[in-house]
Amino acid sequence: MKKKIGYVFLCFALIFFAAAIIIHPERYVTSCFQGFAMWAECVLPALFPFMCITLIFVKTGLAEKASLPLKRVTGKLKFPPAAAACFLLSVCSGYPAGSKVVSEFYEGGAFSKKESGKVAYLCSTSGPLFIIGSVGFKMFGDKLTGVKILIAHVFAVTVVSLIIALVSKKSTSTELKRALPKSNVLYDAFYGAVIAVTVAGGFIAFFYVVANFCADFHLFYPLEKFFNLFLDEQTSSALCLGLVEATTGCRALSAVGGKLQVALAGFLITFGGLSILLQQLSYLLGAGVKPFKFIGVKLLQAVVCFLLLLIIA
Repeated sequence: MKKKIGYVFLCFALIFFAAAIIIHPERYVTSCFQGFAMWAECVLPALFPFMCITLIFVKTGLAEKASLPLKRVTGKLKFPPAAAACFLLSVCSGYPAGSKVVSEFYEGGAFSKKESGKVAYLCSTSGPLFIIGSVGFKMFGDKLTGVKILIAHVFAVTVVSLIIALVSKKSTSTELKRALPKSNVLYDAFYGAVIAVTVAGGFIAFFYVVANFCADFHLFYPLEKFFNLFLDEQTSSALCLGLVEATTGCRALSAVGGKLQVALAGFLITFGGLSILLQQLSYLLGAGVKPFKFIGVKLLQAVVCFLLLLIIA
């Protein structure tokens, strides 16, 4: 019954959304274009080169060799050996590369379905180029601000993930080896990167429109009223937008400026918002990651990042 109610609600929401686009094409077609423009300006340059590098590392087996020195450390921290490679590639590349790498390693047999969850928590990070270049420099006008957000972001994701791993059962996977695809590695790496980055652009553009739609029809009103108890109206509105599409929210927060807004930007980057969460889950669900547990962990990581930025920003 709950599933049926959910499907009915989703059906009506999509019909209402489609009707709004048809009735106001001048508003939402332009909005979609703006979403793709933001992706092309802020995300594409930061994500695509590293996504190519990441997939070359994964598909050639270089990732396992690079993480060999950390095999003993991952074992003591109750992670499978492949977690070190996944984490390093995630930190360098950003969303959704870490989740795609986790999916690739899981499909190759590097770790079990039960282990994929804690690896997914650890490998859910944004990249340095996006945080320092796009958010810090382009949005807030200060590279140092981006560096502070990056430090708090990686610290929060790492610490929360390590605590979860240490209180969980010890990893049963002991080998780094996995089945590598027998095909044109270079072509597959670039093809996979193009598809992943294009899909990311589709998510960003779609949820950019969704965020504007929610704002236009005052669907954020209850949430904004709650945030207004602690924040000014402009910051509350920006935060609501970011909970749907994080890059949009960060840009809106940067227009307000201030230490609190930097901390909230760190919160949005770490949590991801609906767009980034669904991007990651599109890869992770096949690896057996439980969506609500994953979202709960991301929320905890985001809170830790926010609190840390209040201190260091």
